[in-house]
Amino acid sequence: MYYIGIDIGGTNLKAGLVDENYHIAAARKQPLQFASMEQMGETLADMAIALAEENNVPKERIASVGMGFPGPVDDKRGVVIRTVNIPIKFMPVAEMFHRRWADVPVHLGNDADCAALGEYYHYEDKDIESLILVTLGTGIGTGIILNGRIHTGINGCAGEGGHIVLVHGGEQCTCGRKGCWERYASANALIRQTVAAMDRDKGSIMWDMVGGDLSRVDGRTAFEAKHQGDSAAQAVIEQYLRYLADGLANYVNIFQPEVIALGGGVSQAQDEDLLLPLQSMVLEQCFGREADRHTRIVRAKLGNDAGIIGAALLGL
Repeated sequence: MYYIGIDIGGTNLKAGLVDENYHIAAARKQPLQFASMEQMGETLADMAIALAEENNVPKERIASVGMGFPGPVDDKRGVVIRTVNIPIKFMPVAEMFHRRWADVPVHLGNDADCAALGEYYHYEDKDIESLILVTLGTGIGTGIILNGRIHTGINGCAGEGGHIVLVHGGEQCTCGRKGCWERYASANALIRQTVAAMDRDKGSIMWDMVGGDLSRVDGRTAFEAKHQGDSAAQAVIEQYLRYLADGLANYVNIFQPEVIALGGGVSQAQDEDLLLPLQSMVLEQCFGREADRHTRIVRAKLGNDAGIIGAALLGL
């Protein structure tokens, strides 16, 4: 049997045919273009049908189709409540899909939750029951797996860890609150902090690294400059790790998960720059630090495939 997973992004639709070993056997991608929600439903169904047909997989060998949307969903009713950056609200996706393909189970999930589920099924220790994925990007996306299942909360909106307030009355967040964790610990936050440090220190080697062009500063700039002994970069990384560790410690104190997996470009920093200091910084803030078992902080493995694989496995 196979499973189909569809990851609905802001600009593209990505679909994957996932086998029983939870690996992508085939994939397809197309621009996100639709004039109405009705057309969107048809497009999703047509994409799944085409993926099966292109790979000579009979429809009866598709166990289920899952879709990950950037926003809260109601999987029981098959409805997308709303999405971020896409004009969708209370869209009956399952009903629309079944007009094209009637006899396949359809499941809906939040995209971050789907990515967490994908990472959970691919974690090397198959005996774990809890994993939290934290993706450091434009904001901070999080997905929570407890007892082997996605924790969605009462309304499908659980897991918005990026909007835990870290600094009371702090920076304005796009969600409407002030001082949210993602304003201080996302990849974009690291870039802003790096630019601010460069503005304060005109002698920093980071200026040479970007050729004097602040638009070329990215999440690697401060890490690379730190390795060259730049004091401004060192200060940026130390402060950034404190912000990141504070939020991770909040998660550990609430859930005590077996694993926290970090995703996004920042997570690719060398272990001695990120994972190792974070492990000790988080532990020293956590209840139960005297115990003989603690949350492991690891690097996520699947990258952009996590959302497709997790969406495909929603039926499990």
